[in-house]
Amino acid sequence: TSRSKKAVDDFLVASKVEMHLAREGHNVDISAIDGSVTIIINKHVLLLSKLEDELKAIAGKVPEVKAVETKVGDGYYQTDIYRKYDFKMPSKVLLVDDEREFAQTLSERLIMRDMGSAVAYDGESALNLVSEDEPEVMILDLKMPGIDGIEVLKRVKQSNPDIEVIILTGHGTEADRELCMKLGAFAYLQKPVDIEVLSDALKKANDKMRIKKAAK
Repeated sequence: TSRSKKAVDDFLVASKVEMHLAREGHNVDISAIDGSVTIIINKHVLLLSKLEDELKAIAGKVPEVKAVETKVGDGYYQTDIYRKYDFKMPSKVLLVDDEREFAQTLSERLIMRDMGSAVAYDGESALNLVSEDEPEVMILDLKMPGIDGIEVLKRVKQSNPDIEVIILTGHGTEADRELCMKLGAFAYLQKPVDIEVLSDALKKANDKMRIKKAAK
């Protein structure tokens, strides 16, 4: 639908801005609506206006960006701004999606979060990769040419049941969700997904996978 396409376009714009900023050493939250980007600063800094100008200048270089605004988030006012979080994330994630730009962009965002990420653009390639080098977690689209996501899920759970599979689709139905969960999917998420929601699902899937392996 036009609404879901717009949401994916917004996700891609936000992702591109995030990557441009990350290359310059900036770690901030990004949202985008119709080409208008909001940058959220969650760490207290001196010379806030100078930082805002720098962030706007970098984000403005992304061709799809029409406007940029900055604002401070709740974290900006916290006193323990140097607190670190130690999330154990999977080191091997296989992303399976026939939408190449979306898959490549999401893969880069996962790598930025210290997750090793490989990409397959169809079901057959995904199954070949699984047989060659078993991932810890798979992010799987449903609607793909050839072997679709549901068939990939079935085969992976039969041959490599320890792999946790997160379904990420923009075209699924409630019946699809129920079937995927019955077949052993760890989670069922809709595109476009908030990167923090996906990261949390990946962490939980990785925890489950490690517990299962440790119990053997």
